[in-house]
Parts: sequence; structure tokens; C-alpha cells
Amino acid sequence: MQEKKAIGFGLAAVLLWSTVATAFKITLNYFSPIQMVAAASAVSAITLITIAGYQGKLSQLLPTLKAKPLYYLMLGLINPCIYYLVLFQSYALLPASQAQPLNYSWAITLTLMAALFLGQKIRPQDWVACLFGYLGVVVIATKGDLMALQFDSPLGVALALLSTLLWALFWILNTKNQADPVVSVLLGFLLSLPFSIGLSLYTGGWQPIPWQGWMAVSYVGLFEMGITFVLWLNAMKLTRNTARLSNLIFLSPFISLMLLATIIGETIHPATLIGLVMIILGLLIQQWRGKAKQKDVSTSCS
Repeated sequence: MQEKKAIGFGLAAVLLWSTVATAFKITLNYFSPIQMVAAASAVSAITLITIAGYQGKLSQLLPTLKAKPLYYLMLGLINPCIYYLVLFQSYALLPASQAQPLNYSWAITLTLMAALFLGQKIRPQDWVACLFGYLGVVVIATKGDLMALQFDSPLGVALALLSTLLWALFWILNTKNQADPVVSVLLGFLLSLPFSIGLSLYTGGWQPIPWQGWMAVSYVGLFEMGITFVLWLNAMKLTRNTARLSNLIFLSPFISLMLLATIIGETIHPATLIGLVMIILGLLIQQWRGKAKQKDVSTSCS
């Protein structure tokens, strides 16, 4: 029964994550990237406060912050403030069908950064995974014209790849964090919110925004940054097979492309599908542990 609940929570999280690329493009019709960060962060903070209150964890906020104030400020500035500002700007410059798969290569970036900052060994299959992953990135960015190496928006591609570095850095900094995950993420949102709001006011202020825009940004705040994180966290806690649960993530980019084509009307370039398959193939190669190790894992889970 617990495993069924884990799969249910995992599928719910993946389905919600699959909608956010479409939500990003809709929201950017009403907000600038920095305004979008500020508004979505505010919605996420309220959502996480509600969740933490329901779970009886609000009393942990001040003691957790007092233990490492600069650490949590740094985490909050990286994510959500800088990470989402970079990500939303890449979506503003690129079709979502390009930005989303490029951002999806963050797991491969994490392997390289873990080796650099944590001293973790890079296996031969990790190098093969990197080759497939970043070749897929080039295929998507150039729309398959590898020889010409011409990009529709070099800055948009650079920002999408920078977002993978920021996301990987955030999780590397989190590796030794022993605090409750919901409390840690909530602190990040609360500490970064004054900076994102201040920056949004400094860069031009706010014009009247119709209710459709507020609905869209609220959706992003709820389901990209807030509730979905808790759903995935619960799935990871309940499952006895982390690898099988993690494989659900591979459904997300394909569902996302279908939604972009159906709702936004974006044309999905064949090179995008080819590049995405290459990135996912790289991730699968990265996850493969060999028959002997898989047997050990399955034995320990049973």
C-alpha cells in the first residue's frame, strides 16, 4: 500500500511538473522575469507556510535559521531568486520546447559538479552519459544543424545551461544540510523574497496586471515551487525503490512537449525530440549500475 501511495504521489508531481513550461510561457505574457520570480515566490512562501503549519513545523523556522543564517540566505539567493530569474529569462528568449529540454540536462551537470566540489569519482559511464547529454543539448540548440552551430538566441541557450549549473550547485550545497527539507526550502523563499521584490521595483516597477496574469503566476508558485516539492518528498519517503520512482521523471519532458504543442501551439522541431531522447539516454546510462549492483540494491529493498 505504501508503494502504491509513493507511485501516486510521484505521478502527481511529474504530471504537475509537466505543465509548468506551458505555465511559464503564459505567465511571461503578463510579467517580466523578475516580476514573475517575486510574485511566484510570494505564492510559494504562503503555500509552504501553510504546509509547514499543517505539519507542525513552523516552530523549527527560527532555531534552524539561527543555526546557519548566512547559509540559508545563500541558499535562498541561489534558489529561488537567481535560479528562477535565469530560468524565466531563458524561457522569455527561447521557445519553451527548447528551454525545457536544455534545463533538463541539470542531472548530468550535477555529476560533473559533484566530482569537482565533493570529490566524487566520475565513472566511465558518466563520461558517456555527458557525451550523449550535451550532444543532445547542441542538437536542440542548433535545431539539428550541428555543422553551422547557429543558435536562434545564444543568450537564451547560455541562460538555460546556466540554470542547470545553479540548480546543481543548490543541491550540492544541500548535501550536508540536516534540517527538515520543507523548513529549509521555506527559509530560502522567505529570505530571498525581499531581494526579488526589491529588484522588481528597482527595474521598472509594476503596471496593472489582469486577473489572468495573477492566476498564471499563482499556478507557477503553487505547482513549480510549492506543492509539487512536497508531493515528491512524500513519494521519496514512502518508496522502497528509489530508482523506479526516479524513472517517472522521464515522462515529464515528453508530456510537457505535448502540452506546449496543444495549448500554446508551439511547433516542436524534430531536432528537439532527437536531442531530448539523447539527453534521456544519457541520464539512463548514468543511472545504470550493472547487474551485480542492481541485484544488491533489489535485495536490500526487499
